[in-house]
Amino acid sequence: MALSLFGIILGLVLLMFLAYKGCSIIWVAPVCAVVVAVLGGYSILDAYIGDYMAGMANYVLQWFPAFFLGAVYGKLMDMTGSARSLADAIVRLIGPKFAVAAVVIPCLLMTYGGISLFVVVFVIYPMGYAIYRAADLPRTLLPGAIATGAFGITMTAVPGTPQIQNMIPTTYYGTTPMAAPLMSIVACIVMFVPAYIYLEWRVRQCRKKGLHFTPDPKHVEVDHSAKNLPSWHWLAGIVPLIVVVLMLNLFPKLLLNATGINLASNYSIVIALVCGIAGLLAGIKYVSEIGTDAILAHERALLARMIRGLSDVRGVELFYGNKELQSGVLSVRMAGTDCETLARLLSEHGVCTRSGLHCAPFAHRTAGTLDTGTLRFSFSPFVTPEEIDRVCELMYEISIKLS
Repeated sequence: MALSLFGIILGLVLLMFLAYKGCSIIWVAPVCAVVVAVLGGYSILDAYIGDYMAGMANYVLQWFPAFFLGAVYGKLMDMTGSARSLADAIVRLIGPKFAVAAVVIPCLLMTYGGISLFVVVFVIYPMGYAIYRAADLPRTLLPGAIATGAFGITMTAVPGTPQIQNMIPTTYYGTTPMAAPLMSIVACIVMFVPAYIYLEWRVRQCRKKGLHFTPDPKHVEVDHSAKNLPSWHWLAGIVPLIVVVLMLNLFPKLLLNATGINLASNYSIVIALVCGIAGLLAGIKYVSEIGTDAILAHERALLARMIRGLSDVRGVELFYGNKELQSGVLSVRMAGTDCETLARLLSEHGVCTRSGLHCAPFAHRTAGTLDTGTLRFSFSPFVTPEEIDRVCELMYEISIKLS
């Protein structure tokens, strides 16, 4: 018994060591299986023909569609620039001051959304390189930040993650991807917090020692601005991720309640990935047919229309820049009421807005609205000129009531 257990441990250690050295898993796996079989007292031939081949064949049969669709999904996210846009938006939001978080958070979001960690690494590295250069931190710290975000809690511990490491055990234990949420959260804290604290400690140590960023002569800078992606393109990255997670964790429960059919985990992940791919392709098709220039022109026309409509409304203060350069958002304040109350009054008429500081306190400090915040209108290809006119009418009616 002890020798068999030692054989399993030795086989796993050998597998990890050879994989780390870059050896092909095609021959590494059978060699490690021989080690386990010999130390476990099995006949090598019987072990190969029986347990090993049967286990491998069953594994491929059950999980190949999930691997295949996961690869397709990740590749689509990469090729369309959706994953890069999402990561870039988070990087711009956080900035180089918090270099570790600016790398870790996009990795967590993308891997939790079902994107392969290999895709995540290739997407994040160029941005992480730029962030660490801007923060003047040694680039030797970058792999640890990527590994903490992409290889850790979203692989195995976060409840509901669609990664294959979380999905495979559900078949054998008869559980769901959301099983043991409290234990999973504790595991996330144990795994993530020390790792993140260590990364920040290493940053402080490097600064104390006077270590700086040193360029990699092999690194080629890629200018992605040539793609002319619109400012809202990060939505094309996050929406498919949300679809995959929701379909994986909610659809099986809804199906079970509605029809009594208990969907196996390997089928659940396939359905979730298909929905994510279908949604991404539908979004790409829609934007491609209309064209980003037409969408931008439509949003700017709506912006100009609302500015004209609100300019004469008593007590309304508008915040905007160059209308030829601004994207489809407009922030306002109204005298006599706070922006939260104004948002509530508009919501009673079916108008959705966002009030407050919009996660951008420094921008509000520059605009002089840090103490009050603003009410923000956002335009999309689906907003019509008639809806803009109706909002302007409502704003006028509210201003009359408050005056």
